[in-house]
Amino acid sequence: MPRLAAQIEAILYLKAQPLTIAKIAEYSGCDRAQIQEGMIELMADYAHRDSALEVVETPDGYCLQLREAYQGLVQTLIPVDLGRGALRTLAAIALKGSISQPDLVELRGSGAYQHVQELVELGFVRKRRQSDGRSYWLQVTDKFYQYFQVDQLPPLSDSL
Repeated sequence: MPRLAAQIEAILYLKAQPLTIAKIAEYSGCDRAQIQEGMIELMADYAHRDSALEVVETPDGYCLQLREAYQGLVQTLIPVDLGRGALRTLAAIALKGSISQPDLVELRGSGAYQHVQELVELGFVRKRRQSDGRSYWLQVTDKFYQYFQVDQLPPLSDSL
């Protein structure tokens, strides 16, 4: 089992939004005291790293974010048409290979509906109706691989 600080880091990365201690405890299956200890460990770890990322406390909770010194790269590297949230949603779809829209929304939050619509319009994601007709399967298109110059991606571990 991964150490708690690493599990908290994964939760913060995957949710890509500020989370309260209570919400992190819910996602991890731990109590609040354990999460507070794990959060202290994680924040101390990031404080001592020479990393482009940091864990910060905001009025809405804790989040994993790019350090201020690297914000200029966002404008250079991320297409203007695609925001950070949409890119993270695209990354989740790409790493899963194929994911149902409800599973994606559970992973990324309700903003994923808008991200998916945008990604489909831009041609990076394809939607296929599920056999029961109630939702969609999502997967990246050839345009994604060409645009991001990716040959193939390994599947994301289900342990996260």
